[in-house]
Amino acid sequence: MASKKSGSRGKSGNSSRGHSGNSSREDGRDRGGFKASRHGAPKRASAAGPKAEQKRAAEERERSGVRHTSHQASRFLRGDRIDPRRIDGSERVADLIDGSFLAYNAARLREACQLFTQKMLDADVTVGLTLTGALTPAGLGMAAIIPLIESGFVDWIISTGANLYHDTHFGLGLAMHRGNPQESDVVLREEGVVRIYDIFFDYDVLLSTDAFFRTIIQGADFQRAMSSAEFHSLCGRYVREREKTLGIGQKSLLSAAYAAGVPIYTSSPGDSSIGMNVAALALDGNRCVIDPNLDVNETASIVLDAKRGAGKKGGKSAVLICGGGSPKNFMLQTEPQIQEVLGIDEKGHDYFLQITDARPDTGGLSGATPAEAVSWGKIDPDRLPDAVVCYLDSTVALPLLTSYAHARHARRPLKRLYDRRKEMLDRLTNEYRRAGKHPVAAEETEDMLPMHR
Repeated sequence: MASKKSGSRGKSGNSSRGHSGNSSREDGRDRGGFKASRHGAPKRASAAGPKAEQKRAAEERERSGVRHTSHQASRFLRGDRIDPRRIDGSERVADLIDGSFLAYNAARLREACQLFTQKMLDADVTVGLTLTGALTPAGLGMAAIIPLIESGFVDWIISTGANLYHDTHFGLGLAMHRGNPQESDVVLREEGVVRIYDIFFDYDVLLSTDAFFRTIIQGADFQRAMSSAEFHSLCGRYVREREKTLGIGQKSLLSAAYAAGVPIYTSSPGDSSIGMNVAALALDGNRCVIDPNLDVNETASIVLDAKRGAGKKGGKSAVLICGGGSPKNFMLQTEPQIQEVLGIDEKGHDYFLQITDARPDTGGLSGATPAEAVSWGKIDPDRLPDAVVCYLDSTVALPLLTSYAHARHARRPLKRLYDRRKEMLDRLTNEYRRAGKHPVAAEETEDMLPMHR
């Protein structure tokens, strides 16, 4: 009966729409479905199709033992079937991710791992890493970030100052301990114990680290303005010497980055204990200054150099964002700096991988999606399919990503971008001047102000 009604509707056009016995509505939709013109005549069972007919067809297939094959014609059902092997303890991390992380944020982590190893680690891609949240106090500097640096999987970094400050504890041989987050913070204060959720350490760890930074910053090498990359490289050199003196091996991210020529920037130099100690010494006449202008231009020059590449086809820029916050914006704003401010033709970063627990609907940058970043020119719209957001704690995802990358990809040669800072900045400057976007002369700015009021 249902098939006859459907067929008579096609033959009689609008003539039968006014009859209450017809299953078609005046808007051209079958009851419960979309317009037939949008999807064509139903070829398989669907929530938009004739229910009684579909039910009878399914019962007939069951009685006759006909194999279910209608899914084979749908373009939406071409993904791998969910049919994992049983987990028995013999599987490696990479195999577990590929074979068992099949849906929801587990699937996003699998996609992130595959994007990282199959595309972002190609030879012509420059990988930038951002760090927010207390990752180094949890030991992730040693466990994950240093291995990524030494394997050539990370070429440059933007971090909060706090991550670099707490990273230094390990390079100085100072101890961090696992603790119970339910302990009384009043009691901990009285006992001289500092808490970062479930990480405990002696208050003297802060005092000793402060003293180390104040000592080295008073050295002759620091008595000038510099980018945060140069500042952190100098610090890394001293931390590396302390590690050697103590005989503790490679513990510090700052030290590892210095050795590998990986520049580390911080988007907010004063927002950490390192910056606080720089500011304190300024009261005594110390001339160390971290210049944010150099940071903005150097980071933009890294991205421009990555996109221009060494060959005719150019290169690519990839971003691996752990968390969000200011480092995420500082990493992504490199493209608006190149395009919008300097007037240089560019399209945006090529690969976007973010690990975050921030929602996109609150308006904060931490949760802003790569699709939104396209409207700002931060991400190349043609490369949007090569963007993954994994809603997961970085302390869970980063160790898994690191293990997966080492299992699935060979080491890459170090790019040593720190050593090429002047070359890259010269390239940025030359392209800016060729674009004809010179700053407005000082005497002309007063005439232009009323236009902006």
